Amino acid sequence: MFVAVDQTNLLQAATVHAISWRESHRSFCPVDFVDLHTPERQREYMLKKLAAGSRFYLLVEDDPIGVVSVSGCLIEDLYILPDKQGMGYGTALLRFAIGNCTGTPTLWVLENNVKARRLYRRMGFRETGAVHTVPGGFDEIELALT
Repeated sequence: MFVAVDQTNLLQAATVHAISWRESHRSFCPVDFVDLHTPERQREYMLKKLAAGSRFYLLVEDDPIGVVSVSGCLIEDLYILPDKQGMGYGTALLRFAIGNCTGTPTLWVLENNVKARRLYRRMGFRETGAVHTVPGGFDEIELALT
């Protein structure tokens, strides 16, 4: 079940975001930077994005599994708990996010995130040629649904 994130479930969504973000960035970010991404910090991050018009959604079965944000046609913050990855939840969450976009769905992915890029390509996303250089040596690559 997909539920909109609001004050009643914001900390749950922030916890999923924090756990998943830390795990996904652990292999290439400094430990002290990874450790900054606590549920409380991610809660504040999510509050700022909500105030700016982004919509966050939480994927829940018995417990929260994943989170994603959508702002217009931009999909961001797609994270699945590490022990729930590889079970189709990322695909389900991405499909849901696509359905909540206005216009052509787009997203950004770190060039070293091979698993996410494989998922996005399988779902029909293709590189647009736009690139953001990120401090630390990796670029973010824009993809759009074709």
